[in-house]
Formats: sequence, structure tokens, C-alpha cells
Amino acid sequence: MRAVVQDAYGEPDDVLRLDEVERPAPGAGEVLVRVRAASLHVDVWHVVTGWPYVLRLMGSGVRRPKRRVPGTDLAGRVEAVGERVTRFAPGDEVFGESAANSWQNGGAFAEFAAVQEDALARKPGGVTFEQAAAVPTAGSIALHNLRGAGRLAAGQHVLINGAGGSVGSLAVQIARADGARVTGVDRAERLALIRSLGADHVTDFGREDVTRLGGRYDLVLDVASTMSLRDARRVLTPGGVYVRIGHDHYGRATGRVLGSLPRMLGLVARGGFDRHLPRPGLALAPTRETMAALRALLEAGTLTPVVGRTFPLEEVPAAIRAMREGGVTGRIVIVP
Repeated sequence: MRAVVQDAYGEPDDVLRLDEVERPAPGAGEVLVRVRAASLHVDVWHVVTGWPYVLRLMGSGVRRPKRRVPGTDLAGRVEAVGERVTRFAPGDEVFGESAANSWQNGGAFAEFAAVQEDALARKPGGVTFEQAAAVPTAGSIALHNLRGAGRLAAGQHVLINGAGGSVGSLAVQIARADGARVTGVDRAERLALIRSLGADHVTDFGREDVTRLGGRYDLVLDVASTMSLRDARRVLTPGGVYVRIGHDHYGRATGRVLGSLPRMLGLVARGGFDRHLPRPGLALAPTRETMAALRALLEAGTLTPVVGRTFPLEEVPAAIRAMREGGVTGRIVIVP
């Protein structure tokens, strides 16, 4: 089968190539998916480049990637199933994540990928493969940080910084579906999209500082990771919570060794005694539960992923470059 292959860390143009590799065989509890679409997200860039170095110790591989084929988020049709698989059969249309975490290659940038059964959900009929592939990682992050520990409730006011990106655009829709009032912050060219997704108010961060406009919010979701806790305090209600996602802007905002990890760990440590930070120790919901929740949102039509541009397998380096440059509004999707 055709697949994008990576044998070393480095710039995508230098370390990625299209090659013929052996088709994976589904193991026990695994499903073989004929990939129809696979999306890009920031962690793909991190794994390809090996930055920050600490991520290599967190599942990617120290000297080179443990798995040669990049990509984690996919959608496609079930080709075959392994032993003990009970939820899917050949011909089923599915979407999900092909890696245990997004900090390692998952084999999605290929014609076929073997995926754990519990990491998949059935694709709703009214959703395209490209749209479904755009959901798993970004949707999981949005769900966890909006609904985790019951921090989002109907009628609350939510500020989403970076509302036009892959996580932010889904977070806007999920917050609206849960009855929240949403203010979205991003650059000017994304504001029309954010409004169309249901945001009640939008702010161009290039013209105005939303933390000085007098609004008050029960939750500040800092997807762009450009806001400090001090900034957030100016707009939080007395019981409001600030949640930082940890975007390091492709290594430009943090160091090569630890990246944004020290800052994130610092916020976690302070969460035990700062009322404006999430309590430490909150775990992500089980993958199967998360995928079921995302499927329900897609099926209900309350979550509509925005696909900005598609690339074929042989142009994955160009796709990653386009993602990094930020000129595409909506998700970038790879179509084998």
C-alpha cells in the first residue's frame, strides 16, 4: 500500500516521503480501516520534527519515531477486523484516532491503518469522511476542557481565545450546544467563520484586547495560549476558571527541550489552591466515551467541522507547511 514514511526527525520536506509499505494486519481488538481521509493537527508537526525533545520520551521514540507512518486522526471504511472485535464489521464507516496519544505516529497517512476498536465510532451518514477525520483529537480536547468536572453549564459566558482554529472552532459549537454564551477571539479574517459557528460576540485580537473590554466570563478557554493567568483574572467571574491548552506555536513560543511543559505543569501545581484554575488530576474521558459523545454531536447536526483544504498523500509536507503558515481557514485534510 502507499504510505507516508518517516525514518528520522526533522523538517517535513526533509524526512517525509511517499513509499510502498506492507499493509498492516489487524491484531486482537483491532480494526483495519481503508483510510478515506486523515486530518492534520499541531501534534503531527511536533512528532515529525521531534520538537520539543521531551515528547520523544512520551511515546514517540528517542532517536527516531517508533512508528514510521505519521498521522492519528482518520475516517474510512472497515476492511477487516481482528479477533475479539464485536462493534464493527467490514463495510462499516468509522472515524477515530489511530494512536494511544497524539504525541506519536499513528499510521493514518496511508491507504490502510490498523486501529483499536475502542478508538473508533461509526461515522454518521450526513457527515463526509473529510469532516469526520477533522474531529477526533481536536474534539476530544474541546470536550474535555469545556465539560470536564462539570465546568460548563447552560447560561454561562465562555471566552474562547483562538476560536477559529481546529480546537477553537469545535469548542465554539460544543459550548453553544450546551447552552453557553460564547465570545470568540481570533484574527480578523476568521471572525466571519466564528460568527457562522454560533459565537454571540467576536473580537479581533489585532485591534482590541478582550481582557480590557469589560466583559465577564465563567470560563476562559485559551486555545491559542497567548493569554496569561493575570490577563484572564481581569475578565473572570469570582468562580470563573481559566484553562490553557498549551499551544507553543510550532516551537516559536517555547524552548526546544521542554516546550510548553514547564508552564503547563506550573498551572497544574497551582490548581490545587487557585480558584481560577482547574483542579489537578482531571483525567481525559475514556476514548470510547469521548468518541460516542462526538458522534452524537455530529449526528445531531450541532457540530459541523470546517474543512479548509485537502491534499493528496504525496503532498503531506506541503500540507504541514500550509498548516504552520496559518493561511488556511478550516482544517487541512489528507486524502489518500
